[in-house]
Amino acid sequence: MADTEVDTVQFNSLIDEFRFTRVLSSNPQTKLISLLGTIQGKDAIVTLEKTHFQFDTVVANPESSTMSLHQCESEFSCMNSIEKMKPIANNDIYFWGMSVMKQDLELNPTAKINLIWPATKVHVEKFDKQLFHIVRETPEVYKRIVKPYIDEMVNNGRLKWVNNILHSGAESDRVVYKYFDEKSPDDGFVVLPDMKWDGCNLDALYLVAIVHRTDIKSLRDLRPEHQQWLIDMKNKIKSVIPSCYNYLISADQLRIFIHYQPSYYHFHIHIVNVRHAGLGDGIAVGKANLIEDVIENLNYMGPEGYMNRTMTYVIGENHALWKNGLQAELEQQLKEDGIPEPPVIINDFA
Repeated sequence: MADTEVDTVQFNSLIDEFRFTRVLSSNPQTKLISLLGTIQGKDAIVTLEKTHFQFDTVVANPESSTMSLHQCESEFSCMNSIEKMKPIANNDIYFWGMSVMKQDLELNPTAKINLIWPATKVHVEKFDKQLFHIVRETPEVYKRIVKPYIDEMVNNGRLKWVNNILHSGAESDRVVYKYFDEKSPDDGFVVLPDMKWDGCNLDALYLVAIVHRTDIKSLRDLRPEHQQWLIDMKNKIKSVIPSCYNYLISADQLRIFIHYQPSYYHFHIHIVNVRHAGLGDGIAVGKANLIEDVIENLNYMGPEGYMNRTMTYVIGENHALWKNGLQAELEQQLKEDGIPEPPVIINDFA
């Protein structure tokens, strides 16, 4: 992220200068494609994501049992936006077809665009298509392989954008909620939209809470003494966020979770509409840990908390941790578990 907000003119200019190199990945389920290219001779990553269908939302009387009414009255809403149709096939009561829909930048945009520039090698590897594996990270493996990697990530300046948000006012116009008490500054945190959310469609609500304290890098650093801090933060989020959106989403519709491994090592919490299903592995087992489960687990882990637990998670072959030792560790674990190596398959079409 840049030090300051990117204005419309600069963003348009950078996108115009993008020169395509190759497709990094494409996901038909999430309707998302990531492209690698260059801008001014430096690597850039552009992600295009089809936006969700829009509909008009009307807030009803708060005293009523129905908190909101959803309508499709705009020319860009729901069925009204269909301009052209082409049938594909039908069978009994089922019909298939393609359509072209009216587009409007404010009311019905076609896609959301994310830009990372200049993109580092780590960024490219994160978006590039890759094979994934399930690994077991023991406390010993964490200390020997993972912790040195985390220390390097923290010390190489990759968290500058986080510090800009917390201390320099970057993205201040996007902040949804900020909590800070001078008597206990470590309890402070900032909630703002994640770059995965277009900021419009509440069904796809995706926020992130970034904490002020710096002693917790990831789930591994959580101990029983942090339990009440997590409870207080969770309760503040569930109390405040619904009011930020006219109570069109309720506290029990917020899926609040913590990633392991996270994409960056400054403790943060994900806040997502429970109806949002298009998150890929972001909400999958082996990646997302519900905050309620984390809080409960701390009751049974002893004084060292998650530091003494074996963590099982999914990791891609492009991740530096895979190359720095997790691949060899997984191969050893499979041997110890008595799981045979897969046979070498030779495709001979001669």
